[in-house]
Amino acid sequence: MTAMSVRAIHPRPAVRASLIVAAAGVTTILGAYFFQYVVGVQPCPLCLLQRKVYYVGIPLALIIAFVASCRAPRPLPVAGGLALLAVIMLVGAGIAIYHSGVEWQLWPGPPDCSGPIADLGTAGGLLAQIQQTSVVRCDQAVRFLGLSLANCNVVLSLALVAVAVWGIRTSRAKG
Repeated sequence: MTAMSVRAIHPRPAVRASLIVAAAGVTTILGAYFFQYVVGVQPCPLCLLQRKVYYVGIPLALIIAFVASCRAPRPLPVAGGLALLAVIMLVGAGIAIYHSGVEWQLWPGPPDCSGPIADLGTAGGLLAQIQQTSVVRCDQAVRFLGLSLANCNVVLSLALVAVAVWGIRTSRAKG
């Protein structure tokens, strides 16, 4: 969905901004599913955590678009919703930055996906330790042109923060 088609759907900036965030979120999740189920790149726990941001943000963006298109009597709910959407996407950027740092081994990741797998404990606890050990590691990324999916998600999440802020600013200027 291009900016021109979103503008044709609805001329109000808050509606446009929320529809852009929703469309980008759906595209991101579909892309993640494509890499998982078609390409075979299994997600690590941090990848799955990054998806949860979109699982919350997409429905919120659609609700904001609906409320804004109904011409809410006060702009506060729409601006507040867009601000909440910006915060959610900022949290997503933070998780993606953390994940990127783990992938580049700038800092350690969570023990369940980047901890040492050499220390399996005593023989009695070996089976329990193996069952708790994740196969997909957070610190070993599949890269394309030097970038991982977490690196791309940093940029995308920050762009969606900017779109939400743009929706707030232009809505306030127009209305």
